[in-house]
Amino acid sequence: MYCPKCKHTETSVLDSRLTLEGKSVRRRRQCDECEYRFTTFEKVELSSFVVVKRDSSREPYAREKVEKGIWRACEKRNITQAQVDRLLNELEEEWTAYGKEVPSKMIGEGVMEKLKKLDEVAYIRFASVYKQFKDLESFKKEVLKLLS
Repeated sequence: MYCPKCKHTETSVLDSRLTLEGKSVRRRRQCDECEYRFTTFEKVELSSFVVVKRDSSREPYAREKVEKGIWRACEKRNITQAQVDRLLNELEEEWTAYGKEVPSKMIGEGVMEKLKKLDEVAYIRFASVYKQFKDLESFKKEVLKLLS
């Protein structure tokens, strides 16, 4: 581990503990050279799969891309970073278990399903982009589905 201050390669771990979600390890470290203290987080990388898009093209999964879409839908809603992280962690476990190639449809529908439980307004926002609503009628149908 490199010290972020002096770039020395030797550091000591002062404290280690699991995070609240239990998905990563928080380590408090100290540089052996300059004694600068810093925190690192270690997490198992589960999300190493390829997304198969609608046009059959493939691209590596990028958590940041999905998270950005979720935050766009959750704009000005009372949603925390911890809630979004939990949502993504749960979905990534499902997608990784599916296999090395995951259809983009499965990703979009998974996000919609989780958002529906988390916040209905965020769900409608995400669905309006994902399902490419063309007019007010298609938007209205989706809202009516929520109400029933």
